[in-house]
Amino acid sequence: MKNETFDSALRSTWNLVSKMYNKEASKFDSTMATGFALLSIDSKGTPSTTLGPKMGMEPTSLSRLLNTMEERNMIYRSQNPDDGRSILIHLTAFGKEKRDDSKAVVLHFNKVVEKSLGPEKISAFYEVMNCIKEHAKSFEHFTPTLKT
Repeated sequence: MKNETFDSALRSTWNLVSKMYNKEASKFDSTMATGFALLSIDSKGTPSTTLGPKMGMEPTSLSRLLNTMEERNMIYRSQNPDDGRSILIHLTAFGKEKRDDSKAVVLHFNKVVEKSLGPEKISAFYEVMNCIKEHAKSFEHFTPTLKT
């Protein structure tokens, strides 16, 4: 294909961003996935069942990540007082420190990009991303027909 496609541009850009975040996270003895999880956990605790969809992770991968974070004393689990079948994930004091590190990296990266783009390009970027999201939700190239 001569021209780059939207999906290849998204994938290659995300690949570079992911590598950059992992490189930065390694300076804090962490990973991008751990940083993302830390940023996704609310101060009052987050149900473990909502973390996977929030982060776009499969349950098995999320379970491994949470176990590692618990072993490293970043999180602890408690029973959800509103739903006895559910577990809440909370940050420990160490987890809050690590979340602050992750937040600083993300905010700094965003500032650098914002300075390079300016308000009009940023607005256009989000407009394009929202358009892609909406089309991806409903896109179907081939609709099978049922034989009667």
